[in-house]
Amino acid sequence: MPITEILARNADLYGPEKCLTEINLDLQEKHNVTWREYELIENSPAGEYRREITWRVFDEKANRLANLLLKRGIKKGDKVAILLMNCLEWLPIYFGILKAGAIAVPLNFRYSAEEIKYCLSLSESVGLIFGPEFIGRIENIFEQIPQVKMLLFAGENRPSFAESYDRLTANCSSEAPQIKLTDEDDAAIYFSSGTTGFPKAILHPHRSLMSACYTEQAHHGQTRDDNFLCIPPLYHTGAKMHWFGSLLAGSKAVLLRGVKPEWILRTVSEERVTIVWLLVPWAQDILDAIERGDVKLEDYDLSCWRLMHIGAQPVPPSLIRRWKKYFPHHLYDTNYGLSESTGPGCVHLGMENIHKIGAIGIPGHNWEARIVDENGLPVPQGKVGELAVKGPGVMKCYYNDPEATAEVLKDGWLLTGDMARMDEDGFIYLVDRKKDVIITGGENLYPVEIENFLRGHEAVKDAAVIGLSDKRLGEIAAAIIELKPGAKCTEDDINAFCAQLPRYKRPRRIIFDDVPRNPTGKIEKPRLREKYGAARLVADQTER
Repeated sequence: MPITEILARNADLYGPEKCLTEINLDLQEKHNVTWREYELIENSPAGEYRREITWRVFDEKANRLANLLLKRGIKKGDKVAILLMNCLEWLPIYFGILKAGAIAVPLNFRYSAEEIKYCLSLSESVGLIFGPEFIGRIENIFEQIPQVKMLLFAGENRPSFAESYDRLTANCSSEAPQIKLTDEDDAAIYFSSGTTGFPKAILHPHRSLMSACYTEQAHHGQTRDDNFLCIPPLYHTGAKMHWFGSLLAGSKAVLLRGVKPEWILRTVSEERVTIVWLLVPWAQDILDAIERGDVKLEDYDLSCWRLMHIGAQPVPPSLIRRWKKYFPHHLYDTNYGLSESTGPGCVHLGMENIHKIGAIGIPGHNWEARIVDENGLPVPQGKVGELAVKGPGVMKCYYNDPEATAEVLKDGWLLTGDMARMDEDGFIYLVDRKKDVIITGGENLYPVEIENFLRGHEAVKDAAVIGLSDKRLGEIAAAIIELKPGAKCTEDDINAFCAQLPRYKRPRRIIFDDVPRNPTGKIEKPRLREKYGAARLVADQTER
């Protein structure tokens, strides 16, 4: 059953009920008014502080866009890209594209103009719907993307080179278009995060999207009484696929624009949120704000909050131990996944397995997982190998890239590129990205293990470990350390702390700097390698 039928069902069953709320606390703070006062401001700007829609309006908006696309000659299988910040329009636009039988192509809002052009070309997109934040970038390239026949602008003050999404859709029918969809029809193209090079276009059928719905609800038990706080960018599979559990349950969700700790806690309190998915840096920021006294938990009513779960990157066990200190009644889960597996859920810890924190978990609902060697054969229990997963959410292919597809899809198994090991209870522990392994003096070092250790230091907010070239050892481990605000720590302090590690695992170089992460929380190691690899090369040449 295509996912569009779930939306139509919710509109029939729960039509007048609120389903999505958008909250923009940055905008509200700029006006220096209370939440309710903001709603009374005359001529409030587009992107109001607090907006909401019902299930019926959601479905009608999706239908109006679908009918517009069909009227403009967009046919089944055509690609239509979305370039929007998180907003109330995002999901109705996504579903409108699907209802037309077209393929939705969400784009990273951090892409430069050249990256946008690259992804539009790679995906063969014939339409693009974009928001006000991207006018300048699209203006720079719109004459260079002749295959894009339809440019729709969602917002006020429309640029001359685009048409108005609001005006055109308002004049279209709100009835569902008569486009027959099957589970095997193509549904969406997502782009890999690009932390290891140019992004790849990942093609998923409708089957993958429905798999995400069932997996998410099986893992986290969403009911009609839940309210999901969605903070990560909707262009990424992670945020949207977690929301799919709410879609299946017919429950509410809140889109929060901003990640300040006080904004997250305030939204949970005021909106009666029950489920929050966080990235590691945001959870870290909340804990730091509590410990600094910047936020006081007694100022918020958090009694409805039942579950906090984390995904998108390895989770330091020390972080969860700190979290449980302040939120002892929270259920907790770790979610592992990748865009090629329709986001998180192919492996997850499970809310009942918090005693196994540090593991990414066991195979998710309807998923299989195994650890394999270079020949694709299972490795002995406890040995490190590459994690492979198999299930109904595995991508169809890398679009127009059969060679790259063949490298990662083997007899239905998806090779993740992540090195992992499995313990005697069947729990999987992520060791590192295959490409990030450091070989020093013939020994394999796995940066994630060292990073988790470093984050256990009381002064360390974040850490990244990369390999730098070395004449004698081939590579050495360099640790980039980001300190907590106001914390005092020296290189000698870190080296003394690392004395607990085996000698060959200790970083040979300590660098104090910010740790860059992309919008989904992954450390941008290519940026660090470029920055400090080049610096080391200059230093080596100077020594010579």
